[in-house]
Amino acid sequence: MKQPHDTIKRPAGKYSKSERPIKDKETKPITEIEGRRNRWMEHSEKLLTRPAPMNPPDIEAAHTNVPIHLTPQTIEEIRKTIRQIDSEKSV
Repeated sequence: MKQPHDTIKRPAGKYSKSERPIKDKETKPITEIEGRRNRWMEHSEKLLTRPAPMNPPDIEAAHTNVPIHLTPQTIEEIRKTIRQIDSEKSV
């Protein structure tokens, strides 16, 4: 069941993914769009209402004092950087 945007947004040929059918709880494929939408809503609600894990992961906080070089660049440094970028583009 192709949607109008599929012909524009999906790549053509061997790189396009075949459309897989959405299955209901009894593993029967759902073909109607309304049924598919309802199944996705059920799935989303199930994911959003599940209980919190009993053992949450132990994640360390990131360091906040990252040293940043704050001296302004000179005009010569800017010119040098632009020349390097231009020479890489020409190669």
